[in-house]
Amino acid sequence: MNDSPGWAAPGSPSDGQGPDAAQQPPADGSAPSKWSAEQPPPGQWSSPAAGQTPPRRPQQGAGWGSYPTPPGQQPAAPYAYGNPGGGWGGPPPASKPGVIPLRPLALGEILDGAVATLRGHWRSVLSVSLVIAALSQIALLAVQRLTLDSVTVPDPGSSADPAETLRSLRDIGPLYGFEYYLEILGLVLLTALLAPVVSRAVLGQASTPGDTLKAVRPLAPRMLGLTGLLLLGSLAAGMLPVLPGILLGSASLTALGMLVSIVLLAWFYVTFALAPPALMLERGTPVAALKRSAKLVKGAWWRVFGISLLTWIMRTITSGVIVMPFAGLAGLLAPNGFSSLIDGSGARDWTVLIITGIGAVVGATVTAPMQTGVTTLLYVDQRIRREALDLELARAAGVEGYGTTGTTAPTGG
Repeated sequence: MNDSPGWAAPGSPSDGQGPDAAQQPPADGSAPSKWSAEQPPPGQWSSPAAGQTPPRRPQQGAGWGSYPTPPGQQPAAPYAYGNPGGGWGGPPPASKPGVIPLRPLALGEILDGAVATLRGHWRSVLSVSLVIAALSQIALLAVQRLTLDSVTVPDPGSSADPAETLRSLRDIGPLYGFEYYLEILGLVLLTALLAPVVSRAVLGQASTPGDTLKAVRPLAPRMLGLTGLLLLGSLAAGMLPVLPGILLGSASLTALGMLVSIVLLAWFYVTFALAPPALMLERGTPVAALKRSAKLVKGAWWRVFGISLLTWIMRTITSGVIVMPFAGLAGLLAPNGFSSLIDGSGARDWTVLIITGIGAVVGATVTAPMQTGVTTLLYVDQRIRREALDLELARAAGVEGYGTTGTTAPTGG
C-alpha cells in the first residue's frame, strides 16, 4: 500500500494514531513507514483504481534510480543522488510535465516555476490578483483618507522627545498595522485562490478563470475560515507584545515589544505559510490545514523562511520599480509638489491618494502572484521530499512508467 496521502487526497496522513497505526515492514525490506495505512478519500486528483498497486520510486542505492545499461556491458552501480561518492555524472533527468521537474526542487526551480505559472496562465492569475489588489487598495484608501487628518506627524527638521514620538506612534501605528494586515490577508486569499492554478501548471494542464472559480467555489467557506484564523493569530502575535508598552506609556518597552512582535510574526507566518495550498489541494478543514502546514514546515523552517524572504525582497523591489512612475506623477500633481510627499501633507489629497493607489494596484497585481506561487510550490516540494508526491503527480499528468524503471525521461517543458 502507498503510504503517501496522494496529491488529490484531502487531509494529511495520520500521525500513527488508532488501531491501524501498527507499523508493518514493507515487502521490499525498507524501513517501516511512519504514516498510517488509513488514507483519506479521493479528491480532485484521484488515486489509482482499486486493485492497482501504485509504483514506487526505485530503491536501488540512495538515489532516484540508475542509468540504463548498454547492451553487452555490466550493470553500473546505481547513482546516489547527492552522494559525493556517486561519481562525476549527475542524476538522470526528471520528468517535467509542467512548470517544475518531478523531484525535490532547488531554489531556482521554485522561482522559475512561479514565473512560468504567471507567464503560462496569466489570464487566470492576473484576473484573480487584480480583484484582490483592487479590493485591498480601496479599503486602504478609505482608511487613509479617514484617519490621516487626525494623525500627528513630527516635523522632520525638529528633534522630538520620546513622549512626542510615542504619541505619533500611537496615531500612525494603527494605520501602518492596518496596511500590513491587509497585505497579509490579501496574500492568504490570493494563495488559496491561485493554488488550483499552480497545481494545474505543475501537471502541464491549461487553466482558465472559469476553472479556477469552479475549483474554489465549494471551498469558499473553509477558505474564509482559514483566513480568519490566520488573521487572528497574526494579530495576537503582532499586538500583544507591544500592548504593555503602549498602556504604560513607555517608549523603551514599546520598542522592545515591537522586536518581539517581529520575531513572533516571522515564526507564525512561516509555520503556517503552507496552510492555504494545503486547504485547497487536500480539501480538509481550516484547523487540519494549519496542522498540515506546521507538520510540513517542521525541520525545514529556515529553508521556507529563507526562500519566502528572498521572494518578498524581489517582489518589493519589482513593485517599487512599477510604482515609481505613479509616485512621480502624484508628486507633480500634488498641491505643493514633491515637498508635500516628503512632509506627509500630500497624503491627505485625493488626487495623490488615487494616483498612488492605482500604482499600488498595478504593482500588487503583477508581483503578488510571484509570492503566492512560490508558497504553493514550497508546499509541493515539501510533499515530494517527505511523501514521494512526485509519483502521484506523474500519474495525474499521465507520465507512463514513472517510478517503475531506473530512469525518468523528461516529457516536456
